[in-house]
Amino acid sequence: MPRSVSKHVGNIRCMKRNDHAYPADELMPLTCRGRVRGLEPSRGDIDDALGKFSLTLIDTLDTLALLNKTVEFEEAVRRVVADVRLDNDIVVSVFETNIRVLGGLLGGHSMAVMLKESGRMVWYQDELLHMAKDLGLRLLPAFNTSSGLPYPRVNLRYGVRGPETRTGTETDTCTACAGTIILEFAALSRFTGDPTFEAHARRALDFLWEKRQRHSNLVGTTINIHSGEWVRRDSGVGAGIDSYYEYLMKAYILLGDDRFLQRFNTHYASIMKYISQPPLLLDVHIHKPLLPARTWMDSLLAFFPGLQVLKGDIQPAIETHEMLYQVTKKHNFLPEAFTTDFRVHWAQHPLRPEFAESTYFLYKATRDPYYLEVGRTILENLNRFARVPCGFAAMKDVRTGSHEDRMDSFFLAEMFKYLFLLFAEEEDLHFNVEDYVFTTEAHLLPLSLSTASNSQAGEELDDSNFEWTCPNTRLLFPDPAFPRNLREPIKSAVDNSCPRPTTHREPGMGRPPLRAQDFMANNPEHLELLRRMGVSLIHLKDGRVQLVQHATQAVSAVAAEDGMRFMQEMMELSSQQQKEQLPPRAVQIVSHPFFGRVVLTAGPAQFGMDLSKSSSGVRGFVTVAEPYKGCSELSNGEIVAGRIALLQRGQCMFAEKARHIQKAGAIGGIVIDDNEGSSSDTAPLFQMAGDGRNTDDVTLPLLFLFHKEGNILLEALKENREVEVLLSDKARDRGERLSKTVRRHEYEKKCYYVRKVVHVASSTFFPF
Repeated sequence: MPRSVSKHVGNIRCMKRNDHAYPADELMPLTCRGRVRGLEPSRGDIDDALGKFSLTLIDTLDTLALLNKTVEFEEAVRRVVADVRLDNDIVVSVFETNIRVLGGLLGGHSMAVMLKESGRMVWYQDELLHMAKDLGLRLLPAFNTSSGLPYPRVNLRYGVRGPETRTGTETDTCTACAGTIILEFAALSRFTGDPTFEAHARRALDFLWEKRQRHSNLVGTTINIHSGEWVRRDSGVGAGIDSYYEYLMKAYILLGDDRFLQRFNTHYASIMKYISQPPLLLDVHIHKPLLPARTWMDSLLAFFPGLQVLKGDIQPAIETHEMLYQVTKKHNFLPEAFTTDFRVHWAQHPLRPEFAESTYFLYKATRDPYYLEVGRTILENLNRFARVPCGFAAMKDVRTGSHEDRMDSFFLAEMFKYLFLLFAEEEDLHFNVEDYVFTTEAHLLPLSLSTASNSQAGEELDDSNFEWTCPNTRLLFPDPAFPRNLREPIKSAVDNSCPRPTTHREPGMGRPPLRAQDFMANNPEHLELLRRMGVSLIHLKDGRVQLVQHATQAVSAVAAEDGMRFMQEMMELSSQQQKEQLPPRAVQIVSHPFFGRVVLTAGPAQFGMDLSKSSSGVRGFVTVAEPYKGCSELSNGEIVAGRIALLQRGQCMFAEKARHIQKAGAIGGIVIDDNEGSSSDTAPLFQMAGDGRNTDDVTLPLLFLFHKEGNILLEALKENREVEVLLSDKARDRGERLSKTVRRHEYEKKCYYVRKVVHVASSTFFPF
């Protein structure tokens, strides 16, 4: 088994080459290109991890070294030193940049020093460490607060103050964001001899400790960085808090400061008293810790059994891990969130490594071969369901297996490490990993950074309520049946959870439940059925609609279950329609006076003609359909025939609009968003889905323009009797296929119209 795993993990080499993504921050595995911030549609806070500093390359440095890919590691270090710049005018997450980039540079430095000491990489002169210090100095302005808690974001070039920084106005940060600094900053201080970094990280941890709720000894999820008031007072071990607890324990291991262990154990006792309900870990309110804060768990808590192993508390680690494994087996991957009865709450899975991490630590602690089988399951599912030609793609929905064009850097930084270590034999490792501590991003920091005695004068330690523990790799359970006996009841509980009740349908409903494929958002009868099922329809500002179910608002338990089924069907329908993330298309105005110089970014349809397979695209004059919505037979069909029809979004399905204009003889269609102010500059790419039925009858191309881009086209139509456009997969050369007649139009008139379009949408204008 170790050899097969090493073979799979060894394929990291093909994904580290620059064929597709270098020097971008991340690989987009479905479209086989790099993700560069500002060039792809914004994903919100997720993009704060991207800083135009070759994130994945830096995050993966010590993975290459661990896998004994020394040639590739040396090449990667040279690339980082030569190509990566840190003085970018870009706003990044302090938390993500610290754990991924600073941690990656320090882990890479640790490996480079080790290799140099063994006679390799003799040219290395601490270049990565110098870069790490440069980055640390760029992060320091974020800590300039009265509390010592860092701002959540910082501009790498300008810091946090002043209008040019585009940050520094935030008031809140998550507990983990402020409390997951100490390992990297302390290591930086001890590597460089500059105590500034460690001092700032300690100050932030001290403040969080002081602000804990003194009765429950728990911390909230979000805190005001200026006042220290808890903004979100729910407390758990998952998202928002997770690595704060992890870093208290690991700071003790790395730095030898007893104070961190005392704080961890104080928190841990409260976690086990209030949050742990074996095998579940449920959030509670910090002021009322006996009151649950929610009925679902997020996948980030999967790290906790591994932390319990470091603590030495193996039994609850086995129980929680087994629950997570059974949920994983039901869905192939651990959903981003799941309910207490193990149903999917959030269906995404961005290839998070926390479950593999805990599996590794449990195997190290117990040597139980069961955890090798767990690891095999993880590995096989990755290769069966997530592997794509250019890498591994995140799961958009674990229930349907649909993908997302996303491969976060932590997949290579963490998942590969833990799976390799789980199966590695002693001869597979060319250095002793026990000499290092893993950061939350699985970067390797040497335990030699610890001092013999780092306890500080101050409060007297109270060791009456905790044990002094370190990682334990001995066989803890001589009886192999003991862990199995712990797991069996949990396996049964997950397998048998929530069978469908055999109850009669609610009197008065009297008909089969509404199916997702039949739903029409403008059908009053359908909306009433949704209401009875506890499903509400919310119209978002960007023109989309969102369905939300509250089971307690359904008219009966059966109606609530019908609502849950409807929601799952809707998710599956949506995922089926989005299995392949299509790239944007182009609407290019080619007639006078534009001559192809104005190109509008358009969203594709998941049906109809595939423009990417057409070398010439579809070219024609545009005409507004009547009725404009295109939801019934066109009254101006004789005018639309042979032209590209302009339609407005709304009232019916996109496929229905396409069928109506196709019946009228149109050669293509452009749907313009009815949500005023929407723009491709600020909204993610919109793809028009089918209607849940067979759409093979639609053969013309249909594209989608947001309101801003659509208005440019409509204004051009007002100013000119005829406007000709080219629908294609990408803009053609401005000189291509433009007729001699168009070229002969007077220069002055051309300039007038082009200036007018530039004024309307300068961002989409291509200069002469």
